[in-house]
Amino acid sequence: MSKYEIPFLTACIQAFGQRFAMTRQAAYRYLQKHKGLAFLIEFYDVEHLQSMDETIDDLLIICQQNGGTLA
Repeated sequence: MSKYEIPFLTACIQAFGQRFAMTRQAAYRYLQKHKGLAFLIEFYDVEHLQSMDETIDDLLIICQQNGGTLA
């Protein structure tokens, strides 16, 4: 993991939590459970170039495909 990925992951967790009115801890647990964090790490090279809104949209899709129920 590069030194740039950790701040990116932190920002994504924060933004995801804000969009869905979750605490950072709840957002982290949700993203971890439904493979959103693994997705961000694997596709960092693409995702960090998108807007945060697009990244959160992608996270929502991935998490829903892995059993997440947020809409």
